[in-house]
Amino acid sequence: MAIAPDSSATDDTPMVALTDVVVSFDGFKALNINSFVVPRNQLRVVIGPNGAGKTTMCDVISGKTRSASGKVEVNGVDVTRMADVEIARLGVGRKFQTPTIFDSLTVYENMELALPGRRGIWKNLFGQESAEQREAILAILDRVHLISDLYTPAKYLSHGQRQWLEISMLIIADPKLLLVDEPAAGLTDKETELTAELLNELKGHHTLIVIEHDMDFVRRLNTRVTVLDNGQVLADGTLAEVQANAAVIEAYLGR
Repeated sequence: MAIAPDSSATDDTPMVALTDVVVSFDGFKALNINSFVVPRNQLRVVIGPNGAGKTTMCDVISGKTRSASGKVEVNGVDVTRMADVEIARLGVGRKFQTPTIFDSLTVYENMELALPGRRGIWKNLFGQESAEQREAILAILDRVHLISDLYTPAKYLSHGQRQWLEISMLIIADPKLLLVDEPAAGLTDKETELTAELLNELKGHHTLIVIEHDMDFVRRLNTRVTVLDNGQVLADGTLAEVQANAAVIEAYLGR
């Protein structure tokens, strides 16, 4: 299944905007970003050495961590002091490096739980998906090669399949913004290729911020790259541009 691009794919309106955001842990500035902006329906990759602040930045955007100062905006809404649950309701979905799925449930049951509006125990126990929702679930699972595993408990999936299932759960929840942490970690070459294709199809329909270390995978995504180092934006541009940046070579790519 090819995911049709949204008609607003060229919209330059910011989906995410961080301004003068500082996060400190015991006096150490884990994040010190003057400006970071991602327009709607675009894919941005964030790279940097360990401890550069990549995950902390996603924590701030999703509300898991609160900044000491500055402003965080999502889709034009100031979320700086909002709780993570409130931010999620604005349409922010997150995929962590280690897949967070329900091992005892089947692939299809995991997808059912991720449907929009399936929040709360009663809706999860007694909710019934519509024919349109079922069709959407099957189409997404077919795209990620999980259609033959509909009724397989998630605990029996390979690492790559678990990654695809969690990304699929994000897609079916239809968030405006997806925060994806190292989706290529531990994947085979074929799985890496499929994952890159999937993320590229999502841009134009969702805004994506992808944290990644694998430069071959970043190259496959063929999009704008932001480099963090010591909690600050060190460089921003195409992969070729940041790879040629002397400061980036010293801080990250040349290590």
